Amino acid sequence: MQLAFCLYKYFPFGGLQRDFLRIALACQARGHAIRVYVLEWEGEVPPGFELIKVPVRSVFNHWRYAGFTRWVQADLARRPADRVIGFNKMPGLDVYYAADPCFEEKARTLRKPLYRYSPRYRHFSAYEAAVFGPESHTEILMISTTQQPLFKRHYGTPARRFHLLPPGIAPDRRAPADAGTRRTAARARFADEFGLQNGELLIVQIGSDFHRKGLDRSIEALAALPEPLRRRTRLVAIGADDPTPFTAQAARLGVGERVFMPGGRKDVPDFLLAADVLMHPARHENTGTVLLEALVAGLPVLASAACGYAHYILDADAGNIVAEPFSQTALNDTLRGMLDNPDALRCWQHNALAFADSADLYSLPERAADIIVGQRG
Repeated sequence: MQLAFCLYKYFPFGGLQRDFLRIALACQARGHAIRVYVLEWEGEVPPGFELIKVPVRSVFNHWRYAGFTRWVQADLARRPADRVIGFNKMPGLDVYYAADPCFEEKARTLRKPLYRYSPRYRHFSAYEAAVFGPESHTEILMISTTQQPLFKRHYGTPARRFHLLPPGIAPDRRAPADAGTRRTAARARFADEFGLQNGELLIVQIGSDFHRKGLDRSIEALAALPEPLRRRTRLVAIGADDPTPFTAQAARLGVGERVFMPGGRKDVPDFLLAADVLMHPARHENTGTVLLEALVAGLPVLASAACGYAHYILDADAGNIVAEPFSQTALNDTLRGMLDNPDALRCWQHNALAFADSADLYSLPERAADIIVGQRG
């Protein structure tokens, strides 16, 4: 079967991009041919993938995305595919992987009414309707229950078209048998890179789009720690984003020497083993896969309830969740309480590893492949 995957941009450190790659590889492992349409691709191309970089440019993203759709549809007319799978909302999809939140809900609750007269709004609203509208036949792969009621409210999407997937945590995120040895080695390496000393606490935040992930909130919480605790705590934020405003914030709050932003990294599993707490106080987050990556590594989590996967942390009793509406004071107090309680950190670590052994947190790629190749044309 010929499968055509569509996404605007691939880069190795994006959560949606990692999910795309694992799903496409799962389909390929079952003997299906993989064609990928992108506007941009960073990194290696897996063997056997037919990668097509669509030659469309424009000043505005929504014009570029419309041009991408027209180009892809013309190419598919010449070279048909048995299934067209999208990781961004667009017309003509057989299957859509719903990693992004409901655009219409955001447009009506977070924007002024005049925004809905803009060309940008008309484009994204029409593309979302092409996927979720009741007349569409697109099957929808949901990775969280939080957004489904919003899509149904705005579009009347039939319930039968939604397919809720289990999480898909990569096996390399699980704590290995030699986790203690690897933690010691990683902390020694981080001592050289970040000045991490014996007895100091390491907070890690992982994910691009620093503002949406709440890095400014984490920096403020670090700065609010009591002075003795603040002096022995460091924050490392991993992700592909412009660090400038956050570096300035850290300097302004007097913690510039305790906050590090080294960019995207390939050694994320080492950070999950070496850190003491994962922070993820996101403003909005459909899932928050990194919460579960931390959980299966045995790393206690402090996150906002805006994350779709926050309930897993509560189910596992593996950290704390700050309720919505968000309170910076609550985040500050919760972080202080966690870092000041080593017994609780050890208990959360134990609970996380036990939960990781008993819950299905890993089969998203296989379940998605079941649905993709099982669709009838």
